[in-house]
Parts: sequence; C-alpha cells; structure tokens
Amino acid sequence: MFSRRTSWELSENPLSLALAERKALGQGVLDLTESNPTRAGVGYPVEAILAGFSDARNLVYLPESKGLLHAREAVAAYFKVRGNQVPVERLILTASTSESYSFLFRLLADPHDRVLLPVPSYPLFAYLADINDVEPAYYQLDFDGLSWNIDLDSIEAAARKGRVKAVILVSPNNPTGSAIKPEELKALNVLCLRYGMAIISDEVFSDYLFGTAKERYISLASNTEVLSFSLGGLSKALALPQMKLGWIAANGPADVLSEALARLDVITDTYLSVNTPVQNACAGWLTMAGEIQQGVLRRVKGNLEFLTQSAEKAEVFLYPVDGGWYAVLRAELGMPEDEWAVALLKDGGVYVHPGFYFDFPAEGHIVLSLLPQPEIFEAGVDRLLAFLKS
Repeated sequence: MFSRRTSWELSENPLSLALAERKALGQGVLDLTESNPTRAGVGYPVEAILAGFSDARNLVYLPESKGLLHAREAVAAYFKVRGNQVPVERLILTASTSESYSFLFRLLADPHDRVLLPVPSYPLFAYLADINDVEPAYYQLDFDGLSWNIDLDSIEAAARKGRVKAVILVSPNNPTGSAIKPEELKALNVLCLRYGMAIISDEVFSDYLFGTAKERYISLASNTEVLSFSLGGLSKALALPQMKLGWIAANGPADVLSEALARLDVITDTYLSVNTPVQNACAGWLTMAGEIQQGVLRRVKGNLEFLTQSAEKAEVFLYPVDGGWYAVLRAELGMPEDEWAVALLKDGGVYVHPGFYFDFPAEGHIVLSLLPQPEIFEAGVDRLLAFLKS
C-alpha cells in the first residue's frame, strides 16, 4: 500500500526510549541537545514581533510565485548588510529550508539521479532526498588536526559514477561547525563545471560565525562560476523556527541561471506555500535580526568558552568551531557510542547525541548543542566530563 520512498526504520532507538522512560518517571534531564531557541530562553522583542501580524494587508490574498515583492526586497536588504548584492529577481521565498531543498531537487534531478551530501552532517538531508526520489550519495569532510576540510577527491570519485546533479554544502556545517574556505570553493567550482553539477549551499547558521571565520566567510549567493543556490530563513536568522519562512538566492552563469529561475517560478507557482502574514511581517522582523542574533551569539559563545576550558582541564578533545550552534567532543568511551550515551542518560541524567547520528566515521564522538541555558549547559558538561573520567 505504501511507497518505497517512506520505508524508513520507524522504531525508537534505545537512547530515545531511555529518555522517554526517564521523563515518564519524573526524573530530571540535563538536555545538551536542545536546539530549539524558543525553548532555550533566548530573549525576543515580543511586542515588536507580534505587532507584525496586525498588518491589514494580511486580509488580502495577492499570490506571487516567488513571494511578495516587498518581502523579497527585505531579504535582499538582509543580504546587502552581509556584503552580498542579490537582486530580488534572484530570490525565491519558501515555507522552510526543507521546502527549498525539495524545490531544488525537483528542479535539478530526475528520479534516481543523485545529490552529494557531506559526512559528517545533519541526517535530515537523506530523508529529503528520499522523499523527492533522489538518491543520496556522500563526500567526506576530513579533519587534519587543525580544521575540517572538504575531501575533493571523494566528490570527483562520486561524480565520475554519473547522474550527480548537485553538491550540497552546509556552511557552517551542522554539527562540525566548519565553514567552506576560499580555496575549497575555487576547486569545487572547477569540479562542478567539469561534471555539470550545481551547488546547494545551506547557510542557515552563517549569522553565527566566530573569530576569523567571520572575516573569510563566503556566501554562495555571490558565486557566479556555476549554478549556485544559497539557502537561509527565519528559523536561524531570527531564531524563529515557528514563523516558517525560508529563501533561496540563486546565482551562476547568465544562461543557465535564467532557465533555472524560470523553472523555479513554475514550481513555486504550483505550491504558493508561503503564508501572507509572515511575508508582510518579515521586513519589520529582519530589522530586529541584529538584536536577536547578538543574544544568541552571547549564549553560544559563552557556552563554547565554558566547554573549551572544561574540556582542556579534563584532557578531552574539542574540535575547533568556525560557527553555528553545535560542538563536538572526541574521547575514549570504553564502549560503543550508543551504549555510552544511554549509560550517561541513565546514570548521569545528561542527554547528548552520539556521533553516529551524524555519520562520524569513527567511534568516540559526542555532539552537543551550544544553545541550552548556561546553568543547564554547565551542569551537564560537568557531569558529562566526570562520567568520562569515571
């Protein structure tokens, strides 16, 4: 009765079962996976955000396939502040970044064509590929002792097998926190031109960069060498995932870009999925981006600083982070990651994600969100490191 594309393993894993059991017993949990800003005590200008819904234009339905012009102008202004000139004609609004992926997969790939996904990275992408009848293939992010680097040879090896339509970048990556380097983009453009691949660049965490990474960061919204799509949205830019507005900024050689935009126009016109109140409100909301982002940055930087100092004292390796809301530890666990994470939850009351959730190639990786409230984060990290020592 059901399609093969949704034939996923739906049973809960042991860690999820252990979490549900602990909560059912009323036992407290120090959740170091919390990535929902609306549950993490992030401060919002509440009245100003809610005022955005009082616009009388919300009572009028004026569908535009790419999104309402004034909303796209607001997103273009958001890009301009960040050093990217993106004409409104090259902006497409969507209901979410996930929907942006679906539209782009429909644009670029026929059934059983392939898209290249990074590993380690967020597991959602494989599900999005499956839903859109696209086959996920993979390229590696390698750590050289100082930084994460794109394994360009693994991209070329996959491209040589044929039917690869796009390379997905996540920059900064979730969960490694690594951002693409200028020399990597130059080499990637060469490969994509050679094998006829587009680049889909997930940049949802690009407002949360640390140190020198902010100075050298490259948005694919400015990439004219190959057909490129830069993805973002209110979920991270304003820490408002419930408002459901994403965007695609397209760029590339003029001829292929023109055709891509024309085809995307048909796809978006078929769905018209972005709701009117959010589009009308987004211009005012985006003017608050700096205030909201500074609050989030203070949180994640403060938690990262505490984690860095604590890991150093405990002699546990912490991977460097260019940006984003996550950090990764590497340690000798003495047992498989999944068993260790369950033991930490049951015995220590601390909930973390094991590295295999994100396809880390080796055992011993622990993935933490940097978003929890400091008192929760610090207590959880202290217990985690004590558990490792014991």
